[in-house]
This record gives sequence, C-alpha cells and structure tokens, in this order.
Amino acid sequence: MSTRAYLPLTIAGLAEADAAGEVVVTDDAVVAPDDSEEQEYAALMTAADASAELVGGPGRRVVLVVDVAAEPATGDRVPRARWAAVHADVEDRPADADPDDDLGWFGVQEIPHLV
Repeated sequence: MSTRAYLPLTIAGLAEADAAGEVVVTDDAVVAPDDSEEQEYAALMTAADASAELVGGPGRRVVLVVDVAAEPATGDRVPRARWAAVHADVEDRPADADPDDDLGWFGVQEIPHLV
C-alpha cells in the first residue's frame, strides 16, 4: 500500500525538480492520516498554505502530489515515476488572495507548461 504525500513547492522549485527528475522531500511535506477525500483535501490545502509561505507574496502556490511506500522523511528523494499530479494556481495570486481558493489540477506531463 502506498502513501500519498503533498509537497509544497514554488514554480521555480517545480522547475528544478522537473529538470532533476526527482523531488527532495522537505520537512513541510503533508501526509493525510487516511485516504478519505476529506483528509486528502485537508492535506492538499495545508500544503498549499505552506507553498504560499514559500512564495512569500504574490505568486502561484504549487503542490506536487507523490506516491511513496511509507511516510516520507525529510531528505528522501522521490523520482518522477512516483509523482501523481500537480495542483497549482492557474495564475499569479495577489498577496491578499483568499487562502481557501482551490488549486487547479494538472497531470505530471503538463509540468513543462506550468513552469
């Protein structure tokens, strides 16, 4: 059974991970306590809040969703083959944007168009 983790990033961080073919798990990765839709959405939005902090103002929140064998530890590397999806704002957000705005869903193959 795999675990789904939500990794907050910036657009630049997503571009770096895409170029490297892997993403490094940071200590702000979020794992849902179970696979219910409500818990996964809560994990996604928690990661989106952490992404907004990484952006530090106007910009786009980015959350990379990965499937891993066990809860990831800081420093773990997750190869592109384990990436499930990307959630991101479709355009730059103003600094005072509603933090509860939903993110767009993008397939991993769409990353070059996002960055």
